Amino acid sequence: MSLLAIQPQLLISMPSGGEWITILIVVIVLFGGRKIPELARGIGKGIREFNDAKEGVKNEIESGMRDNKEKVQ
Repeated sequence: MSLLAIQPQLLISMPSGGEWITILIVVIVLFGGRKIPELARGIGKGIREFNDAKEGVKNEIESGMRDNKEKVQ
């Protein structure tokens, strides 16, 4: 059985409990206990900046739609 015969949905799935533990151990070994909070802070800052940018684009589009409605009326 080749990998091409397997359905793509079966290749991508969420890790189970044991896999999460393995991933956690690998992260701790690679980054060490002191670097993990710094890594988490950086990820949090990136997510916050992404959400702020997303909201800015959403507000800009909505404002353009409102302006367009006012011009039409």
